[in-house]
Parts: sequence; C-alpha cells; structure tokens
Amino acid sequence: MNAERVKDALISITFVGRATITRINRRYLGHRGPTDVISFGLGRIGRRGAVIGDIYICAEIARENARRQNVSAGEELLRLVIHGTLHVLGHEHPEGSERPASPMWRKQERILARVL
Repeated sequence: MNAERVKDALISITFVGRATITRINRRYLGHRGPTDVISFGLGRIGRRGAVIGDIYICAEIARENARRQNVSAGEELLRLVIHGTLHVLGHEHPEGSERPASPMWRKQERILARVL
C-alpha cells in the first residue's frame, strides 16, 4: 500500500482450492479452468476513504507455478498477493506474451524485490 500511496484499505485475502477458484473464474470472469489469483476491486468508502477489495488465491496453482518458475512457494504466494492488490487498486495488464513487459508487471516485481 505504501508503494501506491494508499493510506487505508480493507482487503480480504482468501485461499481457496482448485474447484472453488475454477467456479469463481467461470462465474465472474467467464473463463474456463482454474487460475492462480482473482481480484475484485470494490471501490472506496467515500472519495478519500479506504480502498475495498477481495483477493482469492489458489495455493495449489501457486505451488505449480513456483515449481515451473523455479522459485519458492512462499515467493510465488507473495507475488500473487501483490498482483491481486495491484488489481484491486485498479492496475491492469495485457494477456499473453506482453504481460511480463507491462507496467503493472514491472511494478509488481519491483515491489516483490523490496519485500523479499
């Protein structure tokens, strides 16, 4: 939150299984299959109030991603918390091969490097 100059936030982080993240992904995003993180930015309380949002993380998918990327599961979970938080704050990224070069992705990795 400090990196984004957000003083107040009410963000829930919920860890769910593969079946639950698949249902959320289909119901709210219209995508098939499981994913690692889904975020919902719910706005602010008033003009200057707290940012409100929900983040859902599938630890099983995060562990698979960590193995594939040769990083620890803890690092990948932290990456997903940061990623989800940036989405709650309104940041977006393109899909596909352009994703890692996007401003949001670069910001995510800078924040991650500071907290590791």
